[in-house]
Amino acid sequence: MSAKIIDGKALSLSIRESLKTEAARFESKYGRKVGLAVIKAGNNPASEVYVRNKIKACEDVGVKSFSYNFPEETGEAELSELIAALNGDANVDGILVQLPLPQGIDEKKMLALISPEKDADGFHAVNAGGLMLGLPCTKPCTPAGIIELIKSTGERIAGKNAVVIGRSNIVGKPAAMLLLAENATVTICHSKTADLKSHTKNADIIVAAVGIKEFVKGDMIKDGAIVIDVGMNRADGKLYGDVAFDQAIEKASYITPVPGGVGPMTVTMLIKNTIESAFRCKEN
Repeated sequence: MSAKIIDGKALSLSIRESLKTEAARFESKYGRKVGLAVIKAGNNPASEVYVRNKIKACEDVGVKSFSYNFPEETGEAELSELIAALNGDANVDGILVQLPLPQGIDEKKMLALISPEKDADGFHAVNAGGLMLGLPCTKPCTPAGIIELIKSTGERIAGKNAVVIGRSNIVGKPAAMLLLAENATVTICHSKTADLKSHTKNADIIVAAVGIKEFVKGDMIKDGAIVIDVGMNRADGKLYGDVAFDQAIEKASYITPVPGGVGPMTVTMLIKNTIESAFRCKEN
Protein backbone atom coordinates (compact mmCIF):
# COMPACT_ATOMS: atom_id res chain seq x y z
CA MET A 1 0.00 0.00 0.00
CA SER A 2 1.17 3.51 -0.75
CA ALA A 3 -0.86 6.35 0.74
CA LYS A 4 -2.42 9.14 -1.26
CA ILE A 5 -0.98 12.54 -0.41
CA ILE A 6 -3.45 15.06 0.99
CA ASP A 7 -2.32 18.26 -0.71
CA GLY A 8 -2.96 21.00 1.84
CA LYS A 9 -1.71 23.70 -0.49
CA ALA A 10 -4.15 22.76 -3.26
CA LEU A 11 -7.08 22.46 -0.84
CA SER A 12 -6.14 25.78 0.72
CA LEU A 13 -6.11 27.54 -2.66
CA SER A 14 -9.51 26.04 -3.48
CA ILE A 15 -11.02 27.32 -0.24
CA ARG A 16 -9.46 30.74 -0.76
CA GLU A 17 -11.34 31.10 -4.04
CA SER A 18 -14.63 30.92 -2.14
CA LEU A 19 -13.23 33.29 0.50
CA LYS A 20 -12.46 35.83 -2.22
CA THR A 21 -16.16 35.80 -3.13
CA GLU A 22 -17.18 36.29 0.51
CA ALA A 23 -14.65 39.09 1.05
CA ALA A 24 -15.91 40.88 -2.07
CA ARG A 25 -19.52 40.42 -0.95
CA PHE A 26 -18.71 42.02 2.41
CA GLU A 27 -16.97 44.96 0.75
CA SER A 28 -19.86 45.48 -1.66
CA LYS A 29 -22.46 45.33 1.10
CA TYR A 30 -20.71 47.38 3.79
CA GLY A 31 -18.40 49.70 1.85
CA ARG A 32 -15.10 48.56 3.30
CA LYS A 33 -12.78 45.58 3.22
CA VAL A 34 -12.69 42.94 5.92
CA GLY A 35 -9.77 43.87 8.19
CA LEU A 36 -7.23 41.69 10.03
CA ALA A 37 -4.71 43.20 12.48
CA VAL A 38 -1.48 41.22 12.92
CA ILE A 39 0.71 42.04 15.93
CA LYS A 40 4.29 40.81 16.13
CA ALA A 41 6.82 41.55 18.87
CA GLY A 42 10.45 40.48 18.91
CA ASN A 43 12.83 39.05 16.33
CA ASN A 44 11.80 35.39 16.04
CA PRO A 45 12.75 34.32 12.46
CA ALA A 46 9.92 31.79 12.20
CA SER A 47 7.42 34.46 13.26
CA GLU A 48 8.70 36.72 10.48
CA VAL A 49 7.91 34.01 7.92
CA TYR A 50 4.49 33.22 9.40
CA VAL A 51 3.47 36.88 9.48
CA ARG A 52 4.55 37.42 5.87
CA ASN A 53 2.52 34.39 4.79
CA LYS A 54 -0.55 35.64 6.63
CA ILE A 55 -0.30 39.13 5.16
CA LYS A 56 0.15 37.71 1.65
CA ALA A 57 -2.87 35.46 2.15
CA CYS A 58 -4.93 38.52 3.12
CA GLU A 59 -3.87 40.30 -0.05
CA ASP A 60 -4.70 37.27 -2.21
CA VAL A 61 -8.21 37.00 -0.80
CA GLY A 62 -9.05 40.71 -0.65
CA VAL A 63 -8.79 41.20 3.11
CA LYS A 64 -7.04 44.34 4.36
CA SER A 65 -4.16 43.65 6.76
CA PHE A 66 -2.97 46.02 9.47
CA SER A 67 0.57 45.07 10.52
CA TYR A 68 2.12 46.12 13.85
CA ASN A 69 5.75 45.23 14.59
CA PHE A 70 7.31 45.82 18.00
CA PRO A 71 10.96 45.42 19.06
CA GLU A 72 12.23 42.72 21.43
CA GLU A 73 12.21 45.07 24.42
CA THR A 74 8.49 45.82 24.10
CA GLY A 75 6.53 45.65 27.35
CA GLU A 76 3.02 44.47 28.19
CA ALA A 77 1.69 48.02 28.53
CA GLU A 78 2.40 48.86 24.88
CA LEU A 79 0.77 45.70 23.57
CA SER A 80 -2.20 46.06 25.91
CA GLU A 81 -2.80 49.61 24.71
CA LEU A 82 -2.73 48.55 21.05
CA ILE A 83 -5.06 45.59 21.58
CA ALA A 84 -7.55 47.84 23.40
CA ALA A 85 -7.47 50.28 20.49
CA LEU A 86 -7.96 47.53 17.92
CA ASN A 87 -10.87 46.08 19.90
CA GLY A 88 -12.62 49.42 19.39
CA ASP A 89 -11.59 49.93 15.76
CA ALA A 90 -14.60 49.47 13.47
CA ASN A 91 -12.31 48.67 10.51
CA VAL A 92 -10.71 45.69 12.27
CA ASP A 93 -12.66 42.42 12.30
CA GLY A 94 -9.93 40.08 13.48
CA ILE A 95 -6.90 40.43 15.74
CA LEU A 96 -3.93 38.07 15.73
CA VAL A 97 -1.04 38.17 18.20
CA GLN A 98 1.81 36.17 16.69
CA LEU A 99 3.39 33.80 19.19
CA PRO A 100 5.88 33.47 20.76
CA LEU A 101 6.11 36.89 22.42
CA PRO A 102 9.36 38.22 23.94
CA GLN A 103 10.43 36.97 27.35
CA GLY A 104 8.70 38.77 30.18
CA ILE A 105 5.37 39.18 28.38
CA ASP A 106 2.51 37.00 29.62
CA GLU A 107 1.10 35.45 26.44
CA LYS A 108 -2.09 34.23 28.10
CA LYS A 109 -2.75 37.71 29.47
CA MET A 110 -2.28 39.31 26.04
CA LEU A 111 -4.55 36.80 24.30
CA ALA A 112 -7.22 37.31 26.97
CA LEU A 113 -7.29 41.04 26.18
CA ILE A 114 -8.52 40.41 22.62
CA SER A 115 -12.26 40.76 22.22
CA PRO A 116 -13.73 37.25 21.72
CA GLU A 117 -15.60 38.59 18.68
CA LYS A 118 -12.28 39.61 17.07
CA ASP A 119 -10.27 36.58 18.19
CA ALA A 120 -9.13 35.40 14.75
CA ASP A 121 -7.05 32.53 16.16
CA GLY A 122 -9.86 31.12 18.32
CA PHE A 123 -7.62 31.05 21.42
CA HIS A 124 -9.71 33.20 23.77
CA ALA A 125 -11.22 31.38 26.75
CA VAL A 126 -14.73 32.34 25.58
CA ASN A 127 -14.18 30.63 22.23
CA ALA A 128 -12.40 27.66 23.83
CA GLY A 129 -15.36 27.25 26.18
CA GLY A 130 -17.79 27.52 23.29
CA LEU A 131 -15.94 24.77 21.48
CA MET A 132 -16.11 22.53 24.53
CA LEU A 133 -19.83 23.17 25.01
CA GLY A 134 -20.73 22.85 21.34
CA LEU A 135 -21.78 26.49 21.06
CA PRO A 136 -21.21 28.79 18.08
CA CYS A 137 -17.63 30.09 18.34
CA THR A 138 -14.48 30.91 16.44
CA LYS A 139 -12.59 27.65 15.99
CA PRO A 140 -8.79 27.44 16.30
CA CYS A 141 -7.23 27.60 12.85
CA THR A 142 -5.05 24.49 12.80
CA PRO A 143 -7.69 22.10 14.21
CA ALA A 144 -10.30 23.52 11.83
CA GLY A 145 -7.88 22.97 8.96
CA ILE A 146 -7.29 19.39 10.11
CA ILE A 147 -11.01 18.60 9.85
CA GLU A 148 -11.12 20.06 6.32
CA LEU A 149 -8.11 17.96 5.31
CA ILE A 150 -9.74 14.77 6.59
CA LYS A 151 -13.04 15.57 4.89
CA SER A 152 -11.22 16.22 1.60
CA THR A 153 -10.40 12.49 1.40
CA GLY A 154 -14.09 11.68 1.04
CA GLU A 155 -13.87 9.27 3.97
CA ARG A 156 -16.44 9.47 6.76
CA ILE A 157 -15.29 10.68 10.17
CA ALA A 158 -18.41 9.55 12.04
CA GLY A 159 -17.94 6.26 13.85
CA LYS A 160 -14.18 6.14 13.24
CA ASN A 161 -11.58 5.67 15.98
CA ALA A 162 -9.40 8.79 16.11
CA VAL A 163 -6.21 9.20 18.13
CA VAL A 164 -4.85 12.69 18.75
CA ILE A 165 -1.22 12.67 19.90
CA GLY A 166 -0.68 15.96 21.72
CA ARG A 167 -2.59 17.88 24.36
CA SER A 168 -1.85 21.54 23.67
CA ASN A 169 -4.57 24.17 23.94
CA ILE A 170 -3.75 25.29 20.40
CA VAL A 171 -3.96 21.97 18.53
CA GLY A 172 -4.38 18.74 20.53
CA LYS A 173 -7.34 19.51 22.77
CA PRO A 174 -9.40 21.50 20.24
CA ALA A 175 -8.68 18.94 17.48
CA ALA A 176 -10.12 16.27 19.76
CA MET A 177 -13.23 18.39 20.39
CA LEU A 178 -13.78 18.96 16.67
CA LEU A 179 -13.40 15.25 15.92
CA LEU A 180 -15.94 14.51 18.67
CA ALA A 181 -18.28 17.02 17.05
CA GLU A 182 -17.95 14.97 13.84
CA ASN A 183 -18.99 11.86 15.83
CA ALA A 184 -15.59 10.17 15.92
CA THR A 185 -14.58 8.13 18.97
CA VAL A 186 -11.57 10.07 20.23
CA THR A 187 -8.56 9.13 22.34
CA ILE A 188 -6.12 11.84 23.42
CA CYS A 189 -2.55 10.59 23.84
CA HIS A 190 0.79 12.35 24.40
CA SER A 191 4.51 11.72 24.79
CA LYS A 192 3.98 10.20 28.25
CA THR A 193 1.24 7.77 27.20
CA ALA A 194 2.06 4.20 28.23
CA ASP A 195 2.08 1.77 25.29
CA LEU A 196 1.13 4.43 22.76
CA LYS A 197 1.35 1.90 19.96
CA SER A 198 -1.61 -0.03 21.34
CA HIS A 199 -3.74 3.08 20.85
CA THR A 200 -2.45 4.15 17.45
CA LYS A 201 -2.70 0.65 15.95
CA ASN A 202 -6.44 0.79 16.59
CA ALA A 203 -6.87 4.25 15.04
CA ASP A 204 -8.61 4.91 11.75
CA ILE A 205 -7.45 8.52 12.02
CA ILE A 206 -4.19 9.71 13.60
CA VAL A 207 -3.50 13.40 14.28
CA ALA A 208 0.15 13.78 15.29
CA ALA A 209 0.75 17.06 17.13
CA VAL A 210 3.34 16.17 19.74
CA GLY A 211 6.22 18.33 18.48
CA ILE A 212 8.83 15.55 18.30
CA LYS A 213 10.63 14.72 15.05
CA GLU A 214 9.33 11.48 13.47
CA PHE A 215 7.75 10.38 16.74
CA VAL A 216 5.14 8.21 14.99
CA LYS A 217 6.79 5.25 13.26
CA GLY A 218 5.33 3.10 10.52
CA ASP A 219 4.75 0.12 12.80
CA MET A 220 2.49 2.27 14.99
CA ILE A 221 0.01 2.85 12.16
CA LYS A 222 -2.97 0.66 11.28
CA ASP A 223 -3.17 -0.36 7.63
CA GLY A 224 -5.39 2.11 5.79
CA ALA A 225 -5.43 4.82 8.46
CA ILE A 226 -5.66 8.53 7.66
CA VAL A 227 -2.59 10.30 9.05
CA ILE A 228 -2.51 14.05 9.67
CA ASP A 229 0.98 15.31 10.56
CA VAL A 230 0.93 18.68 12.35
CA GLY A 231 4.64 18.62 13.29
CA MET A 232 7.13 21.28 12.18
CA ASN A 233 10.51 20.19 13.54
CA ARG A 234 13.75 21.66 12.21
CA ALA A 235 16.88 19.51 12.32
CA ASP A 236 20.01 19.35 10.17
CA GLY A 237 18.73 22.27 8.14
CA LYS A 238 15.60 20.36 7.15
CA LEU A 239 11.95 20.34 8.17
CA TYR A 240 10.50 17.14 9.63
CA GLY A 241 7.04 16.19 10.75
CA ASP A 242 5.98 14.27 13.83
CA VAL A 243 5.49 11.23 11.60
CA ALA A 244 8.21 9.15 9.92
CA PHE A 245 6.80 9.90 6.47
CA ASP A 246 8.72 7.30 4.45
CA GLN A 247 7.48 4.55 6.76
CA ALA A 248 3.95 5.88 7.22
CA ILE A 249 3.24 6.26 3.51
CA GLU A 250 3.51 2.47 3.18
CA LYS A 251 0.81 1.90 5.83
CA ALA A 252 -1.66 4.78 5.61
CA SER A 253 -4.42 5.31 3.05
CA TYR A 254 -4.02 9.10 3.15
CA ILE A 255 -1.28 11.25 4.66
CA THR A 256 -0.34 14.92 4.84
CA PRO A 257 3.21 15.93 3.90
CA VAL A 258 5.47 18.31 5.81
CA PRO A 259 5.63 20.96 4.51
CA GLY A 260 2.57 21.43 2.31
CA GLY A 261 -0.04 19.72 4.45
CA VAL A 262 -1.49 21.35 7.56
CA GLY A 263 0.46 24.63 7.34
CA PRO A 264 -1.32 26.22 4.36
CA MET A 265 -4.70 25.27 5.82
CA THR A 266 -3.92 27.03 9.11
CA VAL A 267 -3.41 30.33 7.30
CA THR A 268 -6.55 29.85 5.21
CA MET A 269 -8.68 29.12 8.28
CA LEU A 270 -7.36 32.33 9.85
CA ILE A 271 -8.70 34.30 6.89
CA LYS A 272 -11.97 32.36 7.01
CA ASN A 273 -12.39 33.15 10.71
CA THR A 274 -11.81 36.85 10.07
CA ILE A 275 -14.37 37.05 7.27
CA GLU A 276 -16.94 35.15 9.34
CA SER A 277 -16.30 37.50 12.28
CA ALA A 278 -16.85 40.51 10.03
CA PHE A 279 -20.25 39.27 8.85
CA ARG A 280 -21.24 38.14 12.35
CA CYS A 281 -20.53 41.57 13.81
CA LYS A 282 -22.56 43.32 11.13
CA GLU A 283 -25.50 40.92 11.05
CA ASN A 284 -26.04 40.19 14.75
